[in-house]
Parts: sequence; structure tokens; C-alpha cells
Amino acid sequence: MTDTGRPDKHEPRSLKPLSRAVHAGNAIDPGTGALRTPIVMANSYALPEDPSSISWSSSEHTIYTRNGAVNQKALQSKLALLEGGEDAVVLASGVAALHAVFFTLLKSGDHVVVADQTYEATFRLFTELLPEKYGIEATLVDTSDLDAVRAALRPNTALLHTETIANPTTRVADIRALADIAHDAGAVLSVDSTFTPPPISTPLAQGADLVVHSLTKYINGHGDAMGGAVIGSSELITRIKADAMVDVGGVISPFNAWLITRGSVTLPLRLRQHVTSAQRVAEFLDSDPRVAFVYYPGLVSHPQHALAQRVLPNGAGAVMSFAVTGDSDTQNRFVAALRVITSAVSLGHDESLIVHVGTEGPRVAHYADEFKRFGHLRLSIGLEDADDLVEDLRAALDATFPA
Repeated sequence: MTDTGRPDKHEPRSLKPLSRAVHAGNAIDPGTGALRTPIVMANSYALPEDPSSISWSSSEHTIYTRNGAVNQKALQSKLALLEGGEDAVVLASGVAALHAVFFTLLKSGDHVVVADQTYEATFRLFTELLPEKYGIEATLVDTSDLDAVRAALRPNTALLHTETIANPTTRVADIRALADIAHDAGAVLSVDSTFTPPPISTPLAQGADLVVHSLTKYINGHGDAMGGAVIGSSELITRIKADAMVDVGGVISPFNAWLITRGSVTLPLRLRQHVTSAQRVAEFLDSDPRVAFVYYPGLVSHPQHALAQRVLPNGAGAVMSFAVTGDSDTQNRFVAALRVITSAVSLGHDESLIVHVGTEGPRVAHYADEFKRFGHLRLSIGLEDADDLVEDLRAALDATFPA
């Protein structure tokens, strides 16, 4: 029984994804009887009568918000259950979560194998910041080429890092195969699964050691809060909490933790709509001769469609990259003609977002030829009616390419 006299809630780990999203990480508040964990906007908590034995770098006790507080811990519990992990740590942003993994697990002289098509911050961390500041070497590799991954390994390889679906090219990773390769070499496999939150993909169940999310995106889902998370074994997460959360201090605020917890309740329902609409939009774009190319793993034309069907049975996500036929000015005219889809960065919001990215920059060298020729438009499908999205794209194409 709880302190309120009510029966204990059902153990969420035994529930199915929809029910788990509702109940995981939530408890009846013992002080008020509230059915939802309230926002606790405190930065300090009462100490025990004798605090002399407490480690001030520990996250075990609720003593200071940087060490973990009520709303952070509730969100961590929910995410661990959603991903099937033993524990989780939540931080101020997705990049803070990525940095937390790399900062905690790597040291000078270590080698990392990292996907050559990856998020901008990850790319810069491994091509500039970590090598220059800490002497960490990184080899960029096409992680869809398993032989190339094996060939890139060294005796001092400590980490293999990839994305389930690469940002922005939508290349798909075979997590189980990469986990086997990493573990055979004695390395840790970390996976950024921001594009594919549960239940679309659960990398830990496929052998990954750590899974990273930008909570800002799908898990929050409403475009109004920032956060990041790392989920994995208790041993690894305890290290990340101690090093990167407590003593580097990239902690999430209680309010953002509460907002993201609230948003995550509807995650499975929202993903159904995101994925269904994305498939329809991608098929429309793929069929229009004015569109130069479309990369979306749910399309038969995608170079890894067969792999996506196998490793992503619950859908191919809701982000695609494409370009209309023409130069950069043509891409800009097309985006300016959109009325439902919003030109803005980020993804996983309730509204559909599009961003035009050009052909310059070091990451582009690792992209397919179409990206180098046309640039690309990264489109994140929101929760609008698919008919409205298709018509918006059709009207913008008509305005860009008048008959």
C-alpha cells in the first residue's frame, strides 16, 4: 500500500508500450495525494540528521538538484522503463547527453569508431574538439558497411558510436550486428536513437550498451522544452551521473523534466500518426517528377529499405531528406511557398518542420551524390492531417515550377 492508503500501482515493466508510457515513472504524491508527480522547483533538499558521510558527488541521495531531484528522477525512471534499460540519466539537452557519454567513457589515447553520417555536434566533437583538446582519435566510417567497421577497429578502440537512422541522410544502422562487432573488440556501443524513440526502436534490446535521446524532439513532442537522456546499465549510468551530471553540471531543470515527462505519456500514440503520415508524404514526393530525390527508409527506393523493414518493424520514423530539382534559390523558393509546413530547425514536434541545408561543410563529403549536387531539405512530419501536408507540398511545387 502507498502512504495515501491506496493500493500500489501496477509494476510498469510488465505492461505493454501504451500502458507503460502512461504509468512508468509516475507515482501518487505522498504529500498531497496528487495522481501526477508535481513540479518541485527546489534546488536543495533537507539533509539527514548526520550528513557527514554523504558523498557530495553522488546521485544516490536527493540533496541538490544537480545531483538529481524529484522531477529528474521521475523522468529517468520512465525512460529506463520505456527503453528496457536498468537506469537513465537526464541532462539539459541532447548534445549534453552525447557529450556526457563521450566525456565519461573516453580518455586521452583512446580511439573511437563513429558513423561518418551523423548529427552536426557529434561530427564536430569527434573531428575537432575531442581530438584537439583531449588527444582522442576518431575514425569516421560508413556503419552500414560492416567490413569497414571491423577494419576501422584498433586495439585501443573504446567506443563505437552510431545513429539508428542517420541525421540527415536517413542511413539505417544494423544495431545487433554493430553490437557484436563492438563487443568482440571489447568496445562499448552507443546509439543515438533520437529519430527512432520507443517503440519504433529499442537499441538496448538489440545489444547496444547505451542509447541516447534528444528529449527535445519526439519524447517531449511539443516543441516547448529541451533535454537529453542516456539509458543503459546501472554500472555505466552511475558513472555518467557522477562524472557528467554532478561534476560537469549539465543538469536538466525541474520544469523541463516535468514538461518532458508530461509529453512522453502520448509518445506511442503520436508516433503512430507521425509514421503513417510520413509514409504517405514520402510516397507523394517520390512520385513527383519535380522532386530530384527522396531519402526515407520506408520507401522501396531507399538503398536500405530491406534492412529498415527488418530492424524497424514498427515504422521508419518520420524524418526524410529530399530536394526539388534546381539550385539553392529554387529550394528556398519552394520552402517559402509552404503554408502548413514551417521552416525551422528541430524535429519531432507536433507541427511539421522543414530546413534547407546547402552543399557546403565538411559533413557533406560523406553524403550521397544527390546531397552534394542539390543540397537537401530535411522534413520532419508532425501531427497534421496527411491530406493537408500533401496539398501544401503540391501547392508549393506548383508555385515553384509554374506550368
